[in-house]
Amino acid sequence: MNRGQHAGRRRSGGLSLSVFTRDELDDLHLATLEVLERTGVWVETDDALDVFTDGGCHVDREAHQVRIPPHVVEESIASAPSSWVLCGRDPANDIVLESSRVGFSNFGEGLMVVDPYSGELRESTKKDLCDAARLVDALADIDCFEVALGCSDAPVESATIHNYEATVLNCTKPSCTGPQDGYATRAYIEMAAAAVGGIDELRMRPILMLGTCPVSPLKLPREFCEIVLEAARAGMPVEVLSMAMAGGSAPVTLAGTLVTHNAEVLAGITLAQLAEPGTRVVYGSSTTAMDLRFAAAAVGSPEMALISAGVAQLARQYRLPSYVSGA
Repeated sequence: MNRGQHAGRRRSGGLSLSVFTRDELDDLHLATLEVLERTGVWVETDDALDVFTDGGCHVDREAHQVRIPPHVVEESIASAPSSWVLCGRDPANDIVLESSRVGFSNFGEGLMVVDPYSGELRESTKKDLCDAARLVDALADIDCFEVALGCSDAPVESATIHNYEATVLNCTKPSCTGPQDGYATRAYIEMAAAAVGGIDELRMRPILMLGTCPVSPLKLPREFCEIVLEAARAGMPVEVLSMAMAGGSAPVTLAGTLVTHNAEVLAGITLAQLAEPGTRVVYGSSTTAMDLRFAAAAVGSPEMALISAGVAQLARQYRLPSYVSGA
């Protein structure tokens, strides 16, 4: 089992980046609770609205608006495991996920590739994804495989299902995958269960983590709700990953963006915990600033580095594993 390296632990020396003090993190948390309680989040599906209602939230079904009391949010954070194991088909590739350990994955989902033989720039295919999965499987310093490429040669309606089939057949490491809706989520879980010997074995040794994104600002659309609820009810880990953009779909300031980001992620985590207390979750981020010249996400920018460092601090404060992308 690969336990990874500790990060953020107090040591006598070394390099660290703390964007916020503990008091500032408390301010961000309290501001987030205020947003969730007073403004709330827009929730599209009746199933998710039922879960929030049963959990003690204030639900306006006509407006699809859910306001979440602070105690519900904090109880949900507390019920999420702070440490758990994401498994590989090969147990030697199991990894421990917790707030103070560091591991690495590739990023995805690419739409184009440079053909390794012709040099042609073209759309990626399922074979390309199979090759990428085998490559990552052989790279010792990458701990988890994220779907690297999309299967453009598969039907649009089932493309993400083909993505996971290519992943599970060609990679023995844990995987993080993004199904397109609840139907695809169920198909993922059935394939993963077949790979490990049944649904009970999969619950004990989850070889995949289902990832999904809210829509900034403060919206939980149908696909998001379906994926979170299907995964939680099946006992599968869930990564809730915000993709807010400072100056676009979030305030231009670092603190304001992180409050929006935090509210979206905690709303998703709360939905998972209300549906199935103890659901394994990962606090995710691909949040960055918007390049105001081109109205594009400034991935890899200094602003994103500061946002990502702040996200990691928030996740550590909540004692939750985090996933930060786009570096």
